[in-house]
Amino acid sequence: MDYCVRELEGKQAHDPLFMKKNSSTSSSTDPHRRVFVHGPVIVGAGPSGLAAAACLKQKNIPSIILERSNCIASLWQLKTYDRLRLHLPKQFCELPFMEFPSNFPTYPSKQQFIKYLENYAERFHISPKFNETVQKAEFDSKTGCWKVKSLNSKGDVTTEYVCRWLIVATGENAEAVVPSIEGADEFEGVIRHTSLYKSGEEFRGKRVLVVGCGNSGMEVCLDLCNHDATPSLVVRDSVHVLPREMLGKSTFGLSMWLLKWFPLRLVDRFLLLVSWLLLGDTSQLGLDRPSLGPLQLKNLTGKTPVLDVGTLAKIKAGHIKVRPSIKKLKRHTVEFVDGRSENFDGIILATGYKSNVPYWLKEEDMFSMKDGFPMKPFPNGWKGKNGLYAVGFTKRGLLGASMDAKRIADDIEQCLKAKAKHGS
Repeated sequence: MDYCVRELEGKQAHDPLFMKKNSSTSSSTDPHRRVFVHGPVIVGAGPSGLAAAACLKQKNIPSIILERSNCIASLWQLKTYDRLRLHLPKQFCELPFMEFPSNFPTYPSKQQFIKYLENYAERFHISPKFNETVQKAEFDSKTGCWKVKSLNSKGDVTTEYVCRWLIVATGENAEAVVPSIEGADEFEGVIRHTSLYKSGEEFRGKRVLVVGCGNSGMEVCLDLCNHDATPSLVVRDSVHVLPREMLGKSTFGLSMWLLKWFPLRLVDRFLLLVSWLLLGDTSQLGLDRPSLGPLQLKNLTGKTPVLDVGTLAKIKAGHIKVRPSIKKLKRHTVEFVDGRSENFDGIILATGYKSNVPYWLKEEDMFSMKDGFPMKPFPNGWKGKNGLYAVGFTKRGLLGASMDAKRIADDIEQCLKAKAKHGS
């Protein structure tokens, strides 16, 4: 770290592109700029990036957030449907040092959560650099620094940010996953990922096929029903569906409490027993359960159980039909693997998201270049080599992101204290 700082500060007098304290020494029209950041560079202004910046602020450590969109929490603001609410109670979704307003409901709406994040950024004076798409980040072993290259929204200005620490906060849901389906080019109806779905209003009176039976797919089906559309749900894999609340408590909260006293397998058995009593045998509806329990499956694969908010009742009543995987598409028809063919006006792909880290981060030790997640399992995936960190990749929601953010701020603080102790 000392060499990195000395090397960069030594360049200050000789390099016309060098900018200290984030102020440009070049003209505003210069297409190539360099910025030396005294603290970490955080990539991503979602909840994870905001949490990391706030934790650093609490320790008087400056940072810069680079965000490719034009707002904080762009996934929530631009790529989610209108009826979305937090799936977990608000106390499990709070970011460090700030609670939700007391007048917010147990499960805040999309709009309420966005307001909470905006207030969070304002409270901690977090001002991301928007419309900055990171194209490449790599560690320079000669200077001991990270070099992060970003492109502005117009595509005419490239900035190289030079820093000792790099915090990856682009998250688990950076890019929409759009599967390849045979005949998709022939299908004359709408094919849309849930990132582009807002409301069932535009599908009123139409037949819609929703592909994917996670929380999003289930909720989109319910939303379509509420707008007088006729949805069908493609269930390709086994899935755990749990009631959102059990015994007067949130299922998640109850699970966390039980795990303090009982082994995971026993808690899984309890969850499945209560689910069977409250929801019935979901396999009778075409929703087979995995062989592993919901918590064990979550720990091993990151696959989250579905928390039912009313969709199962619609399936039981026949308002939502369950279908197997798609074999191929034709002009107006969907052919399923069981040989059935049906006409649909539109297809909504609730097929999830993926990390985009492999596209821009050039390193080999911390992140898997296959799926873009840290290779070390939770809770050890937050720290890599050479001042590289990850926040929000725990597959444990905002609770995991907050834990990461605090650990990262503590670690960087220790680095700074060690540097000061040695007088360099």
